Amino acid sequence: MLKKMVQYQRYQQWKKGDELVVCLDEESVFENTNHTKRSRLKLLFLLLLSFISFSFFLAPHFFTSSSTFSLYSFGFEDEGLVSTSDVYASVCSSVSNGSICCDRSSIRSDICVMKGDVRTNSASSTITLYRNNDYGSQVFGASGENDDIFQHEKIKPYTRKWEKSVMDTIDELDLVLKGENNAIHQKCDVQHDVPAVFFSTGGYTGNLYHEFNDGILPLYITSQHFNKKVVFVILEYHDWWISKYENILPHLTEYPIIDFSGDNRTHCFPEAIVGLKIHDELTIDPSLMRGNGSIRDFRDMLDRAYLPRIRGLIQKEEPDRLALSPSAKTKIEMTEEKLDSKKPKVVIIARNDSRAILNEDSLVKMAQDIGFQVEVLWPQRTTELARIYRALNSSDVMIGVHGAAMTHFLFMRPESVFIQIVPLGTDWAADTYYGQPAVKLGLKYIGYKILPQESSLYNEYKKTDPVLTDPDSVNNRGWEFTKKIYLDRQNVRLNLRRFHKRLLRAYYYSVAKKNGRRHHQNQ
Repeated sequence: MLKKMVQYQRYQQWKKGDELVVCLDEESVFENTNHTKRSRLKLLFLLLLSFISFSFFLAPHFFTSSSTFSLYSFGFEDEGLVSTSDVYASVCSSVSNGSICCDRSSIRSDICVMKGDVRTNSASSTITLYRNNDYGSQVFGASGENDDIFQHEKIKPYTRKWEKSVMDTIDELDLVLKGENNAIHQKCDVQHDVPAVFFSTGGYTGNLYHEFNDGILPLYITSQHFNKKVVFVILEYHDWWISKYENILPHLTEYPIIDFSGDNRTHCFPEAIVGLKIHDELTIDPSLMRGNGSIRDFRDMLDRAYLPRIRGLIQKEEPDRLALSPSAKTKIEMTEEKLDSKKPKVVIIARNDSRAILNEDSLVKMAQDIGFQVEVLWPQRTTELARIYRALNSSDVMIGVHGAAMTHFLFMRPESVFIQIVPLGTDWAADTYYGQPAVKLGLKYIGYKILPQESSLYNEYKKTDPVLTDPDSVNNRGWEFTKKIYLDRQNVRLNLRRFHKRLLRAYYYSVAKKNGRRHHQNQ
């Protein structure tokens, strides 16, 4: 039975019983209490009984050589057990020369592979593959005349195919297989000796979550086995998108990127992949990238992409600092800055529209009083990602209210602390899109679920209104209600006394981690 989640119009292909989810109350994060210990003993006892019963049931499988029973871990320990071929396994994993193969089995995206003499025609939004005329029966056009077309496929190369509203906005490509005699009518203007990957940067591009989830991560997965020997051809090309990811793209391809609609030349390739490969999971899920495409590889790639730019930013700032007169005041400021660098650093991701923290100034002061070095980030669409990467990659704790900007958790170092403030009506989305993936990324995740009194909606509705008491029932009414009420009209005023406990635990954890690292370096 497919479980549909109306929140955020996402499709989650879960079946009851597919996985055991152990939920920890937010109060129990980083805490051990007597009650918790007693609960754990009871839980361990129940698990032991279940395991013994389950073992008898599975005994025949353990003692047969053909058993396919295995334990799947979402951790990092057994990442190497899944090879790259498993990631790319599909009906089109092996395509013969001169043929088109389309895999439409995924709920997430279609992907087609064309192998042989591939040529583009942007004016007609067509990619043509030419092969021997003895391929088989032809397809006749509407007029009944023989068009010498052996195969005709249509595809929209975007990774949200289950969402009709957004797919209606994506440009469609015609993939055509013709006889080689027709090739004389379409001469090559540019001959490439490496494959091409065709994809769209339309749809939800402009939203950071979707840019990574529907673009960068699928592009990374699709292009990994080419070792940068691949040309990217983009439909609905945006200059700002190229500029935004200019640090990442050279680590995926070493060739100039082609604007499909803006380049009228005929480009010829030995192979074309149309669409992006991704797992059917609908969330940012780095744990799915294993083998040569593991999350560690992705993190290493991000480091390689941004560190040179970060070094450049630091070098650019140094002359400005040295230009200052070495006055007593400057020396004191430099000494204080050096001392601050030893403090754990917390970065607060601020919002200037809905879901803003109304008492943010008080939160900053509280964090400073605890002992944090505090930096407040205001990410804008035009903000250079390298600057955000620099701030978060050097931080110990990240705090933010649920929203697309939480995607920046990808820039944090493993074992850092990620505190996500969860407004009313966003529980499922906050956990699914950011909480669970953050844990898989190796972060220490704390989900701070606000109380109704901490929401600005508390002053707009009666205390017994379902908007406050039963958000799920409101979400079940449809996406438009979720968006209108919980996303567009809700701000947060934190109960600082309640939030203080989470922040204090994050501080002690960060200090212990820093001291442990410093002790290791001194040995």
